[in-house]
Amino acid sequence: MNADPEVHGSESSTLVFIALGSNLGDSAQILREAMARLQALSEKPLHRSSLWQTEPVDCPPGSPSFVNAMVAFEPTAGETPESLLVKLQALEKEFGRHPKQLQELPNEPRPLDLDLIAFADEVRHSPALTLPHPRAHLRRFVLAPLAELAPGLILQGQSLPVSALLASMPPGPGVVRLG
Repeated sequence: MNADPEVHGSESSTLVFIALGSNLGDSAQILREAMARLQALSEKPLHRSSLWQTEPVDCPPGSPSFVNAMVAFEPTAGETPESLLVKLQALEKEFGRHPKQLQELPNEPRPLDLDLIAFADEVRHSPALTLPHPRAHLRRFVLAPLAELAPGLILQGQSLPVSALLASMPPGPGVVRLG
């Protein structure tokens, strides 16, 4: 899958960034289908990163590799971070994800994981939602596809753009762009 052109300028201040991941089933196909479903939440065509194969981080031993991606889009009128989160969780459930309170192990393998990374310039600190995502700047599997879409994006609370955050990460689990 080819990446869409880089997200530019002031447009990025109105965009939502969603990280997608899967490590159960046909992960690449699952992410493509999820992206198609996410299109319904956008006013305009989605910006899509490439698919990336990544090693599991903080997962149970023996967990399969992930396929990760990032999408960016302009949310529909009236959408809030909270209303979008509900829709993302419903989509995860449709793809077979168990609610977090029913998972036996934290970060167990899953067919679809959708993380709201940023919603325009919104900041949230509630039990249900923290924006921007509190660990996005620490995760290579988030930063690599995000830097592909919006290398100059500076997440709220950070002083460096995502491309610099990615470049400054210590060596760690690999991320490989898939064809």
